[in-house]
Amino acid sequence: MFEQAFEQFMQRQVKEETNGRRRERLEKGLGHAEAEFLRTIWYPVVGHFEHLYPEWEVRDFSNRYRYLDLAYMPGGAKGVIEVQGYGSHARDIEAWRFKDLCWRHCLLALDGWVVMPIAYSSITETPKQCQQLVLSLIGKFVSAAVPDDLSWLESETLRFARRVLRPFAPTELSDHLKVSTRHTRTLLRNLVDKKLLIVMSGQERIRTYQLLS
Repeated sequence: MFEQAFEQFMQRQVKEETNGRRRERLEKGLGHAEAEFLRTIWYPVVGHFEHLYPEWEVRDFSNRYRYLDLAYMPGGAKGVIEVQGYGSHARDIEAWRFKDLCWRHCLLALDGWVVMPIAYSSITETPKQCQQLVLSLIGKFVSAAVPDDLSWLESETLRFARRVLRPFAPTELSDHLKVSTRHTRTLLRNLVDKKLLIVMSGQERIRTYQLLS
């Protein structure tokens, strides 16, 4: 499933790109580290590549072109994931490259980007932590407005659902809200009745919920 989705994603990026410089980079394909990040971290928890732009072109304060590994831009937001390749260990990196890397992150931050650098070794050794970072990054941008007529707990339930971007169990929400599972199930039923959540699994006893897309 990933291979097909990834191929379609990259083909679409190339087809829709009018910038010759970026198109050329996309046609060369992603590096091993970036592709592995998408395969083992991003796709398993997000399930799609919407709002994600590999090799995104920006200009720095010296008017030079720089290319972001993976820009995440839902609704005009500016997030970037920088995957530090397995061939660039900190102890071996040249002084000028380390200086330029720091400079790059500073310029991106000053330009309003939320920068999330991830080492390749983290992808291979602690994938669950990396997946949680991805969900947190997404949640930073997509957990904003909720209907005004909701209670605080209902509003926070929607924000939680947006952050995880996957079906979740009442027990997960109960732990997050610090309320009983019984009260959590009542909240969830109310939000289903309001057509803000949908039941994803379970018949006699509902097990998971998700945002109504």
